[in-house]
Amino acid sequence: MAKVIIIGAGGVGTVVAHKCAQNHDVFTEIVLASRTKSKCDKVAEKINQPWFTTDSVDADSVDQLVELFNRHRPDMVINVALPYQDLTIMEACLKTGVNYLDTANYEPKDVAHFEYSWQWAYRERFEKAGLTAILGCGFDPGVSGVFTAYAAKHWFSAMEYLDIVDCNAGNHGKAFATNFNPEINIREITQNGRYYQDGEWVTTKPLEIHKSLTYPNIGPRDSYLLYHEELESLVQNYPTIKRARFWMTFGQEYLTHLRVIQDIGMARIDEIDYNGQKIVPLQFLKAVLPNPQELGENYHGETSIGCRISGIGKQGEPLTYYVYNNCSHEEAYKETGMQAVSYTTGVPACIGAMMFLTGKWNKPGVHNVEEFDPDPFMAQLPLQGLPWHEVVNADLEL
Repeated sequence: MAKVIIIGAGGVGTVVAHKCAQNHDVFTEIVLASRTKSKCDKVAEKINQPWFTTDSVDADSVDQLVELFNRHRPDMVINVALPYQDLTIMEACLKTGVNYLDTANYEPKDVAHFEYSWQWAYRERFEKAGLTAILGCGFDPGVSGVFTAYAAKHWFSAMEYLDIVDCNAGNHGKAFATNFNPEINIREITQNGRYYQDGEWVTTKPLEIHKSLTYPNIGPRDSYLLYHEELESLVQNYPTIKRARFWMTFGQEYLTHLRVIQDIGMARIDEIDYNGQKIVPLQFLKAVLPNPQELGENYHGETSIGCRISGIGKQGEPLTYYVYNNCSHEEAYKETGMQAVSYTTGVPACIGAMMFLTGKWNKPGVHNVEEFDPDPFMAQLPLQGLPWHEVVNADLEL
């Protein structure tokens, strides 16, 4: 039916590759491309299909991307490279007439700043070109937006309070490791928190606000308020929301390591001079920490990610609604060789591309996932390995 290029061969890219290959009726040709082609070749060896090929590209270079797209002529690019590279890939898509999907918003390399403005600025250009760009189609952002859209469509006449809750109750056996790219992960959680309240954004100190929340099949876990990019689009697309927050769990040992990393300057993202050579401390730290792609084999436990929403139901009644997915690290590893954090990000990217290629999410312009019909996406989640569950009118603890 369609040809796609997947850019990025890390943990998430590996999952996207496996899931797209499992759906060959939709993804009839797949190209996996990365700066390091040997990483792509390892994935291709496991998939072992003639219609799955590999290539190399520097995603910082618009010219190289254009050459890659012109050589392969894909229907869509699935971008699971670094968020610094979103804009160069979008530029190349416009130059070559290729549709676009990613899992995280653009970030400037030299400052940890998270917002959609840079990508939303491409709306008119994509619309005029007749191309679709789907932003933030991982789990959070991604499924969290689809969950919210599903709740708005089927349960609420007015959503008022939205809390996205993300728990990783897994154990990888390492003293300290991040579940995805350390450079991105540590930048994200060491920044100020932010949440939406009564039409304004409230800023907090990093990890300042926390409380214990109970997660299905897991139990209570300390959960910390962070800023996450999907809040920005969700409060715009659902103006009845009075408060929107994002929570993520961290263990005390993890936070202790993180505090030491910050205190000794290893979380810095500016360049320093070391023996006449310019290095970025956080990039050096990434090189010595465990590779997130190699955590899966000994990873036990599960993740639990969902949306807890309260407001006014379809019949005018007060309503609380909790929709969530739990994902096993062991099962994710058995299927794809990756742990559940990569799995829960890669599977939705595959589904989002499937939605576009089958004509269900085809809308020229630049769009966040909640702007599309959630029903066909929700139908695919359990079929692709991410079953979801609903709890109505229970205590949301928030």
